[in-house]
Amino acid sequence: MTGKESKKQSIKQDLGPNGSIGEIDFKAILDTLWLYKWLILGFTMIFAIGSVLYALSLPNIYKAEAKLIPTKEALSANSGLGGEIGGLANLAGMNIGSGQIDTASLALEILQSRKFIAEFVNRHNILPELMASKEWDMYTNELSIDSSIYDVEREEWVREVEFPRTPEPSFAEYVQAFRNIMSVERSGSTSIITITIRHRSPVIASEWVQLIITDINNEMREREVGEATRSLEYIERELENIRLASSERVFYDLMESQVQTIMMANARPEYVFRIIDPPVVEENRASPPRAMIAIVGTIFGGFFSLLCILLIRIFQSYGTGNREISNS
Repeated sequence: MTGKESKKQSIKQDLGPNGSIGEIDFKAILDTLWLYKWLILGFTMIFAIGSVLYALSLPNIYKAEAKLIPTKEALSANSGLGGEIGGLANLAGMNIGSGQIDTASLALEILQSRKFIAEFVNRHNILPELMASKEWDMYTNELSIDSSIYDVEREEWVREVEFPRTPEPSFAEYVQAFRNIMSVERSGSTSIITITIRHRSPVIASEWVQLIITDINNEMREREVGEATRSLEYIERELENIRLASSERVFYDLMESQVQTIMMANARPEYVFRIIDPPVVEENRASPPRAMIAIVGTIFGGFFSLLCILLIRIFQSYGTGNREISNS
């Protein structure tokens, strides 16, 4: 019998009636798994232990969030800074109609802007806590700073980085780092806004959420007061050139409106957003999901061991087939 005939005979033996592939031999599969049981157990244990150690090495991350609702005035496109944008567009001869942005939406865009984030970080001097935090101790309520990144005693950045980066984080670095831990979501149906901060310290996360809300309200108030003050100065200059009593009355009404705007802005601490659910210091971590990481790692180890067995059997069959052909 030639080599080709022997190979055909071997193939026919593996086929069932009418040349169809026979049923899977589950006993053979079980025998193979039992033969390589230590390989399966070994790989599974290695991956399980590795995934547990990896999960334990990850720092705890805590989440603080606050739910806000825009004030009635902030939802109007004709009030505050939204009205300012519409007014400027009309003066320029453009009609933006219902496409005008309301003050609340404008405030959310400002809140997530690079300028606001950079000013927030610098105003509250939180760069070390943002870029060099290491671990939070729940018993002492203290956040440790990584000494290989920032020297607390000398107040100096000592991290090792490659050019063009410098030891002190750049504007782009810390803005992106802050954006990574902050999320802002707005419900379209209820207009409820959720601001979330994730950090290794639940205390710091809660404080930063509260500071963000305070700062954005102050930012929008200052913008509104500044615009009203400039309008008053303009009206006062124009009044000097007004001769008609009817025109004077119109300007005085405008002045009264601007004064009311300034008074209302200064009288409302929650100028754009009202807090309906303030941030709290969470006791339970938000991440990492250590149990899930360990389970997925263990399952992956089991599948990896089965893949190794499959490759071993393929190479064994290939080698056996080549030897049979060469012997024939």
